[in-house]
Amino acid sequence: MMARFGPHPTHPGRPWSFFLGTRRSRDFILTLGPNEYGPAMLHSAKYIPGEIVRHRRFEYRGVIVDVDPVFQGTEEWYAEMARSHPPKDRPWYHVLVDAEEAMTYVAERHLERDPDDSPIDHPMIDDLLGERRDDGSYAPLHTMN
Repeated sequence: MMARFGPHPTHPGRPWSFFLGTRRSRDFILTLGPNEYGPAMLHSAKYIPGEIVRHRRFEYRGVIVDVDPVFQGTEEWYAEMARSHPPKDRPWYHVLVDAEEAMTYVAERHLERDPDDSPIDHPMIDDLLGERRDDGSYAPLHTMN
């Protein structure tokens, strides 16, 4: 069932399920060691898995299922899909798109919290996230180590 989303944008050889995890803290910090973007960095992700967001440019809504501390895709994917050239050294999010069978990979600057608290309609939501909370977000099912 995961195959309908196509290859994972950052690791084409691995299924989406390998990357889908959640963190419990509302204000979690993503820490990186030295990498291609320079020395060790500390970034605070604006959004957490289970949170409902809206894409600022394309105006679709969805729910976050995972966060990468920096862009983890290939240069080819970035050149083709990230035409506005969002920063690679900030968090990127895996988002289930509402009323679609799609999952997107989105830079933080393109997302905003969605004030609409209606549920997300996506065929994978029950497999990836738990029950809805009082604030409209979804509880995590799994925690990544």
